[in-house]
Amino acid sequence: MEAKITRDILKKVRQIEVRTRRLVDDTLAGSYHSVFKGRGMNFDEVREYVPGDEIRTIDWNVTARTGTPHVKKFTEERELTILLMIDISGSGEFGSGDQSKRELMAELGSVLAFSAVRNSDKVGLVLFSDFVELYVPPGKGHSHILRVIREILFFQPHGRGTEIGGALDFINRVTKRKCVVFLISDFCLPGGFEQTLEQIRPKLQITGRRHDLIAVSVTDPRDLELPDVGWITLEDAESGEQVAIDTANARLRQGYRELAAERQARFSRTIRSAGIDLLALSTATPYLGPLMGFFGARRRRLTR
Repeated sequence: MEAKITRDILKKVRQIEVRTRRLVDDTLAGSYHSVFKGRGMNFDEVREYVPGDEIRTIDWNVTARTGTPHVKKFTEERELTILLMIDISGSGEFGSGDQSKRELMAELGSVLAFSAVRNSDKVGLVLFSDFVELYVPPGKGHSHILRVIREILFFQPHGRGTEIGGALDFINRVTKRKCVVFLISDFCLPGGFEQTLEQIRPKLQITGRRHDLIAVSVTDPRDLELPDVGWITLEDAESGEQVAIDTANARLRQGYRELAAERQARFSRTIRSAGIDLLALSTATPYLGPLMGFFGARRRRLTR
């Protein structure tokens, strides 16, 4: 039985690898490269000054020693560290269609991981629920990426809740150099939604100043609207609380829709007011279009 489980895991990892690698090679690699820049500039060499060079790049020591103006030449530091922060709380197991929210998060994480390795960048992983469940330090190489994908797909969490603030505190402690951080979650926040959102806002801002933080929100259509199917029992996947409701009630469905839309708008405003980029995805829609659109908008902003 254990051998069969291992074979099934390896087969699933291989399927994800083949599908996402083709997507990266055919479509995403160039966009990824143009959007995410290195941490800074590395000194390359000293050469003689030519008209048009910036005066501030003059190397005065070499100029004084040779009697001829020389300037320092720099090259962009291309290597990045990509850190995937993925929410594996209970609410991610829900999906009203062919794909659950966690499955979409896993495939997106795999695409980003392969995009990073395609550009010789490092990739690290943080899986969190109501505490940090797993940390894989940034690394390179094919075997490292396959381990990251395996953990994203098959790690079994011990917690059921969501604690984004604690996960942000964790990465700020363990990462000393600037990273590109993808915070991938359905953002089903515990307790009072508005209160919890305001509590994590300062931590989002702190992390956004230290790193290039990108929030990726993953929703399912049923998070936003109820179907008209009569009486149903809804269960909170994180708290276990249950409630029976009559979805045939049009006013109830309208109230649910309005509350969900209000929360989405409030969430978007809070993320953007914290100076953080937001990518919104749905299990009902292929993610490639929104991802490419996000890369394009970010590239245009960087080149202004």
